[in-house]
Amino acid sequence: MARAPEDVHPQKAFGWAARDSSGVLSPFHFSRRATGEQDVTFKVLYVGICHSDLHYVKNEWGSSDFISANYPAVPGHEIVGVVTEVGTKVQKFKVGYKVGVGCMVGSCRSCDNCGNNLENYCPKMLLTYGSTYYDGTPTYGGYSDIMVVDEHFAVHVPENMALDATAPLLCAGITVYSPLRYYGLDKPGLTVGVVGLGGLGHMAVKFAKALGVKVTVISTSANKKDEAVNRLGADFFLVSRDPEQMQAATGTLDGIIDTVSAPHPLLPLISLLKTEGKLITVGAPDKPHELPVFPLIMGRKMVGGSGIGGMKETQEMIDFAAKHDIKADIEVIPMDYVNTAMERVHKADVRYRFVIDIGNTLKAT
Repeated sequence: MARAPEDVHPQKAFGWAARDSSGVLSPFHFSRRATGEQDVTFKVLYVGICHSDLHYVKNEWGSSDFISANYPAVPGHEIVGVVTEVGTKVQKFKVGYKVGVGCMVGSCRSCDNCGNNLENYCPKMLLTYGSTYYDGTPTYGGYSDIMVVDEHFAVHVPENMALDATAPLLCAGITVYSPLRYYGLDKPGLTVGVVGLGGLGHMAVKFAKALGVKVTVISTSANKKDEAVNRLGADFFLVSRDPEQMQAATGTLDGIIDTVSAPHPLLPLISLLKTEGKLITVGAPDKPHELPVFPLIMGRKMVGGSGIGGMKETQEMIDFAAKHDIKADIEVIPMDYVNTAMERVHKADVRYRFVIDIGNTLKAT
């Protein structure tokens, strides 16, 4: 007979899990592995709610190659806390250090991608939730009181960073920072569009501005202009539903970071690009985009993608954020508000990231 989740490993753990594709989360007792030689155990203090969490608990990507729900499903991959125990061979962390864990907790460490600090593209990459760990047990995410992780897949959070506003950087932050760097959209004076002013989009604006880039926010909502320009510091604002505005901006952008996670037309965005411009998609819709090829050919334009970042780059991003005082705009919530928060995420009713106060509000039952 299979052992109960709370008896599989020696460290008792408690969190909230979804039991089926309704996505409704409720208290869940389970267990974490003992702290291995290269492991860090930490008390979770805050965890961000990513749109991916919602897709996962409802199994909306179940038919894709990316991830299908493994119930009971404990989501959460924007995790920060304080180290409580370190393994005998751990070098980067000591008890009391601030620590962060993002979307992955394992990779093969031997393929070309891993050798080039691109663990996020390793074919054997293990996700923080929804994967099967090396010991055959499911990975559970950060909607929980403790985490155990190989030190390689944890980042050190500088002392000057507020943990609650840092949590979303572990997914939303690195997801936009990496393509800005890789695709060369990080040079002062370049013009970069950001599609969607949500959890990813507002981080893209902040990182791009810190890199010296001129930022145009592209949104369906005209009422977001004041927020984008006057509060977040964007240089320009385009209403994507306004044909005159879009026509006037044709051929003005060196690149676009498209953060929208719902199906939407790409042709109007491609039209905004200069010759050899780059449209980089980081949102993950549950239905495929329609990709018009002719406009790409006529301007030698590129449509690319990007998924989080490797561990070296994630640490670089955190350190860059600390230096430039970049933090997410958050709404901190108690654990028992999580199902309402998920409904609001679905409606895009949050500015711009929910963060669960695990340390103060997750109470074992």
